Amino acid sequence: MIEHQPETTSGIPLKLLYGPDDVPADIREALGAPPGRAPYLRGAYPRMYRDRPWRIFQLSGYGNPEDMNERLKFLLFEAGETGIIIKHDRMTDDHLYDVDHPEIVERREDVGLTGTVTVGLRDYETILSDLPLDSIYAKPGGGVPQSAVYTLPSYWSVAARRGIPLEKLAGTGQSDFFLTYLGCPTKEQIPPEAAIRFNLDLIEWCSERMPRWVPVSIAGYNAADSGLSAHQELGAVMANAVQYLDMIAARGKVDVERLAHRIGGMNFRVSMEVFEDAAKLRAARKMWSDLLGQRYGITDEKARQMRIHVVTAGSAMTYQEPFNNIVRGTLMALFSVLGGTQSLGVSGYDEAMSIPSDHAHLMSIRIQQILQNEINLREVADPLGGSYYVESLTGELEERGWEFFRQIQDRGGFLAVLDDGFLLECAEENNQRIAVGMESGERAIVGVNTHTIDDPIMEVEAFEGRSGAETWEMAMERLADLRRTRHGRGAVEALRNLEEVCRNDSVNAIPAFMEAVSADASIGEIGSVLRETFGDWQVPISV
Repeated sequence: MIEHQPETTSGIPLKLLYGPDDVPADIREALGAPPGRAPYLRGAYPRMYRDRPWRIFQLSGYGNPEDMNERLKFLLFEAGETGIIIKHDRMTDDHLYDVDHPEIVERREDVGLTGTVTVGLRDYETILSDLPLDSIYAKPGGGVPQSAVYTLPSYWSVAARRGIPLEKLAGTGQSDFFLTYLGCPTKEQIPPEAAIRFNLDLIEWCSERMPRWVPVSIAGYNAADSGLSAHQELGAVMANAVQYLDMIAARGKVDVERLAHRIGGMNFRVSMEVFEDAAKLRAARKMWSDLLGQRYGITDEKARQMRIHVVTAGSAMTYQEPFNNIVRGTLMALFSVLGGTQSLGVSGYDEAMSIPSDHAHLMSIRIQQILQNEINLREVADPLGGSYYVESLTGELEERGWEFFRQIQDRGGFLAVLDDGFLLECAEENNQRIAVGMESGERAIVGVNTHTIDDPIMEVEAFEGRSGAETWEMAMERLADLRRTRHGRGAVEALRNLEEVCRNDSVNAIPAFMEAVSADASIGEIGSVLRETFGDWQVPISV
C-alpha cells in the first residue's frame, strides 16, 4: 500500500520528522542575528512583546455612521481594543457610488450589511465623534483608489477641523490593490495604472507632512483569502512593493530608503495552516530585509524592518457549529503571535453568517487579551526559533516566494499580472484544489465534512441590526440633506478643479481630493470624476 504524502495547503510536502539537515544554510545564518537585527527572521524588536505588546485591532463596520460610532466606542472604551479599523460598505463606498445610484437602488436591501455607508465628510464626523484621534492608532480602511481619494482625505479633514495637526496623527492607509483588483473586483473601477498614481501621490504627500502615518499598506491578507497560497502571497507582496519602490524612485521626490519605511507596514493572513503561516511571517521579514539590501543597496537596518499586521482567516470561519470558530480564532491568533506580528485582528466567530455581533467582537478581543496576560506568551522572543520543522518551512517558503516573485517580474511586474489575469488564475486554481480536497474529505473541517451532528447543541443567531432597506433610506436622507445645505458652487468648483488635477499627472492629486471632501462633495461625485477621467478597468476574468 502506497502511503499518502501529506502536504501543507500550499503544497509543501511534509516529512514525519525534521532534523538539523532540513534547515537551509541561509536560515541557519539568519538565526545568528537576534530579534531586532537584520534580517529580522527572529522578530522586529530586541525584546519583542516584553516591551511592545501587539496592538489589538478588530475590523468593524456596518449600518449608518451612528451605528459605527457606537461600535467603535464600545471596542475602544469598554472592550479594550487598542486601535480602530473602519470597514466600509462594499456596495457604495468601495464602488464610489452614491446611494441613489441605480445599482444601489436596485439592491438597497443589502446596503450596510458589509460595512458602514457614508455619503460625505459629514458622515465621517459622525463616525469619529468623541474619539481621541490624536492619541489612537487608526486604519480608516478602503482599497484602491477609495482610500486615497475619499477615505483618508475624510479622516484627515475631520482631524483638521478639530484643530489636530496632521503630523500628530498615527495610522495606516490601506489603499490595497489585492482587495479590489484581485479579491473583489468592482464595477466601473479605474485601471490599475491610473490607481497607482494616487498611491504614489499619497506616499509623497505623507512623507512631507505626516511622519507618523503609513500611507499605504500592502495587504497580503486579501491576496491569501482570495486564493493565493502562502508562497504566492509572499512573492506577490514583494512584487507590489517593488512596483512602488521603482515608480517612486523614477519620480525622484522621495529617496528609496525613506520610501521603504513608508511602505514597510504590511498585512498578512494567518489561516488554520498555522505552522506554515507562522513560518511565512518569519520569511516575510527576512525577504523584505534582503530585498531592500540586495536590490536597492539600503544599509540602514531600521529602514529594512518590516512591520506586520495580521488578520486571521475569515474564510476559515464556518456557519456550521459557529462556536467552533472561537477555537479556530484562538489557534490562528496564537500562531500569529508566535510568528511575530506587531498587530492583530481575530475574525469574529459569526463572520460566516453576518457582520460580527458585539459578542463576537468581544470574544475576538478577549482571545488576544488572554494570550497577552495569561500564558507567558509575551515573555520569550521567537519561541519557535530553532524548530527544525519551522525553520525548514521558513526556508521552503522563502525559496518558493522568490520564485513566484521572479515569475511576476518576468511577466512585466505587479501591475501587469493584475491586468493580464495571472494572479486571478493562480487564486482560482488554488481555490478549486482546496474545494476538491474538502469534497473528497481529504481536507477535514470539523462540523462541516467530518464529526457532524444532526441537531446543533447551540446555535448562533445572525447579527440583527437595521435592515439594509432602512439603512439605505437613512443614507438617502443624509445625501439629500448634504446636497440641499452645502455651498453648491463651492462643491462644483472643487469637483471641477479635481478633474483638472486628475488629467494632469504631474500634479499631486491629494490636496484636490482634500478640497473636494471639505467642500462636501459626495462620494459618488468624486467617483464620477474618476470614471469620466480614466474610464473603466476591463476585468481579466470570465463570469
